[in-house]
Amino acid sequence: MKLQKRLAAQIMNVGTERIRLAPAFHEQIKEAITKFDIRKLIRDHAITVAPVQGISRVRARKRQLQKRKGRHRGFGVRKGKAGARKDAKQSWILRIRAQRRLLSELKKKNYITPQTYMQLYRKAKGGFFRSVNHIKLFISENELIKK
Repeated sequence: MKLQKRLAAQIMNVGTERIRLAPAFHEQIKEAITKFDIRKLIRDHAITVAPVQGISRVRARKRQLQKRKGRHRGFGVRKGKAGARKDAKQSWILRIRAQRRLLSELKKKNYITPQTYMQLYRKAKGGFFRSVNHIKLFISENELIKK
């Protein structure tokens, strides 16, 4: 049977592992010793080729779903430094835009004077405030809200 498998693999241009021999044609396969005989058995579906074994993506999809939820992002998974994982400039842009949006809203709603607005704007530009909450805290501590 080894010879038959090898010949079938050559004819069908696949590996011997993928060759399947039908048990019903066992005797005929045993007698086949030439490529011509093997070709006839292939036509009769006594010898077939198993489909290519794929790699399941089930586990990969499950992991991807968990990552979307924010799992698998701990210290054991990280490879780069914080600056490599999140660009400092991008984080600055996001932070300053939020701060400027808050300041312009406060000025538009007349909670702060234009002078206070400019003072806070310049502080924000200089990196004085860590976040939007820090601005709010600074305003409340220094009583900069108009009455």
